[in-house]
Amino acid sequence: MAIVKQTVRYEVGGVAFESLAVWDDALSGPRPAVVIAPTFMDRSAFEDGKAEKLAALGYVGFAIDLFGVDVQPANFEEAGAAMTVLNADRHAVAARMLAAVEQVRALDVTDRARVAAIGFCFGGKCALDLARTGTDVKGVIAFHGLFDAPPFETAETIPAKVLALHGWDDPLAKPEAVIAFAAEMTAKKADWQLHAYGHTQHGFTNYARPEMFQPDADRRSWQAMQNFLAEIFG
Repeated sequence: MAIVKQTVRYEVGGVAFESLAVWDDALSGPRPAVVIAPTFMDRSAFEDGKAEKLAALGYVGFAIDLFGVDVQPANFEEAGAAMTVLNADRHAVAARMLAAVEQVRALDVTDRARVAAIGFCFGGKCALDLARTGTDVKGVIAFHGLFDAPPFETAETIPAKVLALHGWDDPLAKPEAVIAFAAEMTAKKADWQLHAYGHTQHGFTNYARPEMFQPDADRRSWQAMQNFLAEIFG
């Protein structure tokens, strides 16, 4: 294994972003890529670590910056404020996700036809918004994501396969939100799945937040992700 890390800088709507591509250079030829949308704290060691894990599985991991290089939250309060601003413009969310997909597709090591996206917490919503654009990614996965649809019309159909990995006791995505999400995905003719983990809160993959971390759900959801990626990438 020869893990390579490459910083990728680009602009969207006049805002500069800095993301991280990671792959195993010991493998030959283009390979599938997975865009990783971050929590509301934006890109951090957590997402970069997921990129490394995906590289070890044979993919290009692409941990992305959602807020831009000029917005670096130092605490929950600053992160919440930055998320509120971006969440108020779901067109911008979609544009930033689409740009990230194009950036990872531009890498020589990426198989352009085989790209997926995953996201954690707010990043899970962003991954779902990518699917809602109707773009041609193979699939998206939301880890303890937020399910509310954008306040405007989205694509009539969702060609990307969709997997939601959900803590049933998540106070940010209560049962009524889950039901609305299921109805939306069905109406959009998406190939969708929902895995709900009992006795599990929001943020169950975040080992740095012991009040939320649930090791069984973390392990099971990562395995579910691997199974899903193996299926969609064939």
